Amino acid sequence: MDFIHEDNRIYAENDAGKVIAEVTFPPEGETAVCLDHTFVDGSLRGQGVAGALVKEVVEYAQKNGKKIRPQCSYAVEWFNKHTEYDGLLVH
Repeated sequence: MDFIHEDNRIYAENDAGKVIAEVTFPPEGETAVCLDHTFVDGSLRGQGVAGALVKEVVEYAQKNGKKIRPQCSYAVEWFNKHTEYDGLLVH
């Protein structure tokens, strides 16, 4: 799946242009982002798309020297399972 990157948003569209997967991460000050929204269309659930979106945010944060504050329930759960990224989290 090809993701489209915008400022503080990563998403995918279907052939009709409908958003079928999305993650948003607005800035929190100069050094952090708040991962506040993860959405995956029902037709894609169970395929790892939400995890791939969160991983895209992780890569963005690593590349740009940012920390992440997971706020949406999916992101909180994802980071609880992927403790190898604890160093990226705002504490």
